[in-house]
Amino acid sequence: MRARRVTLSTVATVLLSLAVVGVARADDGPALTTPGAPVVVSNEPHELVLYWTPSAWRDGGVQDPITYDLGSPTGPYTYRGLGSSDRPGVTLTGLGPGTTYRIAVQAYGNSGWSEHSPVATVRTAYGRAKVDYLNQDWSPTDNQARFVLRVTNTGTAPLDLTTVRVRYHVRLEDGSPSLVAECDWAALGCGSIRRTLQFFPVPAPPPGPNPGPTPTVYPIPGTPVPGWLELTFTTGTLAPGAGSGPIQLRLHKSNWVPIDERDDPSWRAATGAWTENDHVTLDVDGVREYGDQWS
Repeated sequence: MRARRVTLSTVATVLLSLAVVGVARADDGPALTTPGAPVVVSNEPHELVLYWTPSAWRDGGVQDPITYDLGSPTGPYTYRGLGSSDRPGVTLTGLGPGTTYRIAVQAYGNSGWSEHSPVATVRTAYGRAKVDYLNQDWSPTDNQARFVLRVTNTGTAPLDLTTVRVRYHVRLEDGSPSLVAECDWAALGCGSIRRTLQFFPVPAPPPGPNPGPTPTVYPIPGTPVPGWLELTFTTGTLAPGAGSGPIQLRLHKSNWVPIDERDDPSWRAATGAWTENDHVTLDVDGVREYGDQWS
């Protein structure tokens, strides 16, 4: 008899535990309704004014303040933060002109959070210039990158090309920043276009005792090294609406080993057609006028 009573007590305890877990899991869900997708109220070259349908607490008795975070999806459940607001609207500044952004909104407060809103695709207005791109390399894992760039004056005044800086952003996988930049042909003449490669290897570990093994090669082979090919111009002026004409470029390693372009921020798959590539950035007098490599 005693054994039977113990068994019944144990079963009751398990059932009660499951009921408690079930309640806890239900309470773990979003406490706020999902905000609406952001809508553009106005856009300028460096800013967007956005509005969205606000969230509300699912429990009508909760009156906590609500904060909204805006982010651009970079992968599953990961977002690049763009800004936050304590109301259902915001002015985002410091954006790249002529650039497409994918933006979602999430609400939260002391009593819980919401799911992310649907992603809205929005675009800032053009600045003083833009960059068109033509990928001529249909194999992104061979031993060279071949592409064409073209600068166009999208402003209302003549554009002095000597004030323009274009950057094509890359990432090298083998931990070595060695790369060669070639200009095969340019309507302006390759001699009037300076090509500078800049890389940012991961800093070496500080000297001193190390509890783990120390690599003999640093960065560790396979560590991506970010950088860019920078183009500047020694002469030239573009009238409003005029373009520089094609600038045919090639990137390769000095020993011609394969390179993988697919993780380069500025790379886009070859289509055989010109396209605006807002992951190639352009500055005029040090001010961003086109693109955002992380958009």
